[in-house]
Amino acid sequence: MFITFEGIEGSGKTTQERLVAEHLRAKGRTVVATKEPGGTPLADRIRAIVLDSANVIDPIAEVLLFAASRRQHTTEVIEPALARGEIVLCDRYADSTLAYQGFGRLIDLDRLRALNNWATNALVPHRTLLFDLPEEAGLTRARSRNANADMDEGRFELEDLRFFRRVREGYLSMALAEPRRFVVIDAHADVDTVFAQTLAVLKDIA
Repeated sequence: MFITFEGIEGSGKTTQERLVAEHLRAKGRTVVATKEPGGTPLADRIRAIVLDSANVIDPIAEVLLFAASRRQHTTEVIEPALARGEIVLCDRYADSTLAYQGFGRLIDLDRLRALNNWATNALVPHRTLLFDLPEEAGLTRARSRNANADMDEGRFELEDLRFFRRVREGYLSMALAEPRRFVVIDAHADVDTVFAQTLAVLKDIA
């Protein structure tokens, strides 16, 4: 089972992935919890480049960096874990590229889909959980989180609300187009309430 967690900044998807992983492990399931960009030593180095707010990166170069990271991650971590019969939980995957670079940066979606398929050997998640909330609320959460942790804002958190509005609308359009894979979860509520919703969606495995 390959489950991905998607959403704009501040949607709480990372927290929910961690809680689901803990829940499944407590029930004796073997779980690989990973993330993108990142997940391998090489992919983590690419992550540091693409998320560094000091870097000015051409949009196409950004896409190619994400694709390189995803290729390494898929072949080194995700595919082997699935072959062993393990549950893979991933914080972001190929849908993020369509949402952020496609809808957000307005790069051709067909080219991005082809690149994603090439990078992932056309591996598609069994289920994608989309944690949805308005872009204003998500960005406020993300910036508050970074301030409380004494962290600099990442490159994407410096984008304006119009960018994140396009990203959110892109995610929702993908969910509408693939209702058998996507489940949209209301991320407005507190962590425990959202987690209860998440477990309800995953009741067949959790």
